[in-house]
Amino acid sequence: MPITARQIEELIRQDFPDAQITVEGDDGAHFAAQVVDESFRGKNRVQQQRAVYAALKGKMDGSAGELHALALTTKAPE
Repeated sequence: MPITARQIEELIRQDFPDAQITVEGDDGAHFAAQVVDESFRGKNRVQQQRAVYAALKGKMDGSAGELHALALTTKAPE
């Protein structure tokens, strides 16, 4: 069963409950997400994105992953 944008947002929200999260995409495999969270302050972009990918709990792992592609933008609030 394909993953939905809402499911992706729910997974991210578990680790980032106060974040501003936007997930777009409706083909079940390719999505774009923006995550804005205070916990990213002082972290570089790689650290921020690794934290979000960890929140996806393996949904992108290998060819068996439910989520094929995620264009990810992360930042601390301005």
